[in-house]
Amino acid sequence: MDLQLTSVNASVRYPLRPYMASLLDQPVLVLNRLWQAVNVCSARRALTLLFDGRAQVVYEDGAGAFHTFSFVEWKDYSDPALERDSEGIRSVSFRIRVPKVILLAVYDRYPKKEVKFTRHNIFERDKNTCQYCGKVLDKQRLNLDHVIPKDRDGPTNWENIVCSCIPCNTRKSNRTPSEAGMRLIKEPVKPKWRPFVQVHFSMDTHSSWRHFLDIAYWHVEIGEDLH
Repeated sequence: MDLQLTSVNASVRYPLRPYMASLLDQPVLVLNRLWQAVNVCSARRALTLLFDGRAQVVYEDGAGAFHTFSFVEWKDYSDPALERDSEGIRSVSFRIRVPKVILLAVYDRYPKKEVKFTRHNIFERDKNTCQYCGKVLDKQRLNLDHVIPKDRDGPTNWENIVCSCIPCNTRKSNRTPSEAGMRLIKEPVKPKWRPFVQVHFSMDTHSSWRHFLDIAYWHVEIGEDLH
């Protein structure tokens, strides 16, 4: 099912209206078979998995209980609700509400419980603060600095990389902090694992996510090519 929804119903061949395309781009939380949050996908992708039988919708009722629905069950459940709910996809022959959470049918891997070594997570650890002068800056105005310079065999790891503003980075140059007459605000360490860092979402739209957010950010890890 690409976003024309043609796999769901062959009669849906007309271009999507802007509001419908926007609905299909909304984020949906993905749970593995063990009900652990493992990813976020678009509503478009979620509906594809639902239609193919590879996932079920997870829906929280007004009493705080969670129920699962197959594609047909969700379509039937959605139909009357869509009379008053605008967050739904309408085709010639059916209507279906955009899900907020889906449960994969077979995927049962555990998420890795560690913070990956990424630029984003280094900025999060150091709170966007230069570790030499203490200024809090936008990420665009911060660099990553090797405390022990790289050409002196300083490793590229949690214990040797810190946030640094551009003036401090320039002042330190290719020296150790002591050689440059500078001091670290705190020693860099590998942070403990924690759930999603700074997930921004609407309380009304994604309140059910709070029950499942239990996975660290995962991005491409930083390698030895960091300069």
